Amino acid sequence: MYGVKHRIILFMILACTITCTGQQVSDTEPVIRVKNIILMIGDGMGVTQIYSAYTVNKGHLYLFEAPFTGFSLTYSADSYITDSGAGATAISSGKKTNNYSVGVDTNGKPLRTILESAEEKGLSTGLIATSPITHATPAAFIAHQVSRNEDAKIAEDFIGSGIDIFIGGGMLHFEDSSGFYNFSDTLRDEGYKIVYSLNEIVPADNANVGCFMADLDLTRMIDGRGDYLPQATNIALAKLSRNKNGFFIMIEGSQIDWGGHANDIQYVVSEMIDFDKAVGEAFRFADENPGTLVIVTADHETGGLSILNGNITTGELQANFGTMEHTPVMVPVFAYGTGADIFAGVYENTEIYDKMMRVLGLK
Repeated sequence: MYGVKHRIILFMILACTITCTGQQVSDTEPVIRVKNIILMIGDGMGVTQIYSAYTVNKGHLYLFEAPFTGFSLTYSADSYITDSGAGATAISSGKKTNNYSVGVDTNGKPLRTILESAEEKGLSTGLIATSPITHATPAAFIAHQVSRNEDAKIAEDFIGSGIDIFIGGGMLHFEDSSGFYNFSDTLRDEGYKIVYSLNEIVPADNANVGCFMADLDLTRMIDGRGDYLPQATNIALAKLSRNKNGFFIMIEGSQIDWGGHANDIQYVVSEMIDFDKAVGEAFRFADENPGTLVIVTADHETGGLSILNGNITTGELQANFGTMEHTPVMVPVFAYGTGADIFAGVYENTEIYDKMMRVLGLK
């Protein structure tokens, strides 16, 4: 009899350990509801990109303050190696799709994204990128196109979306230089304030805001972009947090990927450190605003980056690239704030969407 009781007690302790540590949470179990989600995507950011930045930054990354980590599987519906369009669509909609598609399924039919669901439920929404705002990753949250290369069509998808604030490059995709179309004017007709610098944004203003920081691509960090991304993050969070219902925002460090494609380690590291500064601002916001969840992940790894040697004390790094393209390896997921524990483990990239929708109460 003692043996049976002992086994029952042991089972109860084990069950509590599994559920209480957050390592395993089923879809039917209650989860902590959150008010705000800050989703941050380091495009092309794998573990070696992160550790390279940690080394060059002499042993400091805000990212490492996240108490829960996991890994996501990134393959797309039609390829072992995803592109940003399919990778971001999996995160934005919970569905795998074909490479180069944004916001549509494998048959080209529109998928409802978390940004659209948040808007429908009265939350405020935002997008920030260090690329054109029509680029694949931000596009996957707001547009529905079979090809990520349809920048003008993606820009047109912003019309009627209700998004509260978007900041990035790509003005010429909205304002055709030949005068054939001007989606910025259409957005103005919808009540948007269209601006061309961060200092023109007034967070307390009730108007929705579109901010174009470049005609097409933003300047690289190593060429003097400055603290645009941390600043834009703070400005957007100040604006979105005025909504008592909460908000959803996606913030992308776009050019980590571009440095990987160029096989340029200085480019990668400078963009990674810049992205981490924005992560630090998001973590600070979460500390000051209970009910906020910050998720930091990637759509894929770029460059097959390997670290050969380094020195954390001096910031020296020796690295090598295996390819100029994407790779299929798992990418990390870091979570901070309310509800962060459910992001531990290894899972499909589509589950990031499922988890976000559940904690926001949208699913």
